[in-house]
Amino acid sequence: MQGTAHGARSSARASHGPGREAWMEEVRRESAADFTACVADIAAGELDLPLPGAGRTADRFRSLASVAERDLSLARLVEGHADAVAILAELGGPAVGPQERWGVWAAEPRGQGLTASRSDRGWVLNGLKRYCSGAHGCTHALVTATADDGRRLFAVTTGATGEGQDARDGGCRAVEGTWQALGMAASDSADVAFEDVPAVPVGGVEAYVDRPGFQHGGIGVAACWYGGARAVADVLTRTAARRGPDPLTDAHLGAVDMRLHAAAAVLARAATEIDGDPADAEGTGRQRSLRVRAFVESVCADVLTHVGRATGAEPLCHDPSHTRHATDLAVYIRQHHGERDLAELGGLVARAGQR
Repeated sequence: MQGTAHGARSSARASHGPGREAWMEEVRRESAADFTACVADIAAGELDLPLPGAGRTADRFRSLASVAERDLSLARLVEGHADAVAILAELGGPAVGPQERWGVWAAEPRGQGLTASRSDRGWVLNGLKRYCSGAHGCTHALVTATADDGRRLFAVTTGATGEGQDARDGGCRAVEGTWQALGMAASDSADVAFEDVPAVPVGGVEAYVDRPGFQHGGIGVAACWYGGARAVADVLTRTAARRGPDPLTDAHLGAVDMRLHAAAAVLARAATEIDGDPADAEGTGRQRSLRVRAFVESVCADVLTHVGRATGAEPLCHDPSHTRHATDLAVYIRQHHGERDLAELGGLVARAGQR
């Protein structure tokens, strides 16, 4: 894979000199450059991201985890692009060009969202879409919007230049100041405003969530979480080696190693099951996704706790790379819906036991 500026970004994040706006612009530019380099690696075959369910899903998960171990914000962008490629392949959408950077903007929190309507030019989108990772850097996006007949998925061209800046002449623009996060700052997950943006429908009503790949993609996100946890654990491994034999440090490291090993095994089994039933003929995809995501999220939370208790404040205060990894991971795993997802899983288990 091509080199990135993540080391420079660590310095930028640690600096208190520039104002927040200038700092965010610098982070966006570096993130866009890294994302562009990764997309080039994917097109060249240097970053191996085979389609899920095609027989090499384990390789896909390993690649996502590897990018995440290097930089979680970058992994968020790469995972979105790879997910878009898979969605388009599954639903028969347009082919992705070698220099195109895609995102999947499908978050639907309460409040204002996107509406889709037909015009003389075809479908157009209006409204506000929140949590759009790569808001300034994605050249294209798959976006969910509500039409008269229900929720649909659309492909749009964003007008972004790839330089971390917004092209505002296409009716699709990032809303400045809507992404104030420190954790996952470089994922550039700002709100995006749409004004009569031309859109191409991809699949039918609810096709985005009803397809089997929706569950496969959710496990791909968990693979990114796992890679982030490995990065957080690295400081504990180095600390234990430096301290020498120490029962408490070694106990924390043993607990972390056990959890990471288990998470890797769960992801590997999920990949095998997906390749064995890519169309989810057995109807187990949702249950699998809920199990894997909940387990990996719990592993990440435990790793953050053990590493923090074993190393104290020192690395968080003096190691910008570790601070970035830990802060990014704490934010990223909040994509898991906690007890709401566990309740859904429990319901599925209970109903399965009644059949």
